Amino acid sequence: MTSWVWIGLGAALALYSAFVMWLLVVGRRSDARAWAGLIPDCIVLVRRLLADPRVPQTRKLWIGALLAYLAMPIDVIPDFVPVAGQLDDAILVAVVLRSLVRAAGEVPLREQWPGPHRTLNLILRLAGSPRSVLDAH
Repeated sequence: MTSWVWIGLGAALALYSAFVMWLLVVGRRSDARAWAGLIPDCIVLVRRLLADPRVPQTRKLWIGALLAYLAMPIDVIPDFVPVAGQLDDAILVAVVLRSLVRAAGEVPLREQWPGPHRTLNLILRLAGSPRSVLDAH
């Protein structure tokens, strides 16, 4: 990878870490724990959804294509470009999630999500889900 990619990844990680630390400093320990676990929780969710028979094969292909795009060092907008570099990735994730929720419903996501329900609720709202996880419980 080029040095710009490493710089961009380092900057994103530093910002993410600073945000989690800020939450700890202001006394929002549960929010800090949720944000610190977001990426690992998303990785577990994707792995579980790819194995879930309720998720249509076409949506699994979309998830695979999204993972390939996110892993590629070349993006539509390079990640080292502040804000916009991460925004194109976030928009693609939201589009794929929205498509997944519309095709398979919220149930597979709720059952496969390993993290806090509040975090999943936020993710589903960002994906355009009509109801929240909290409403379902």
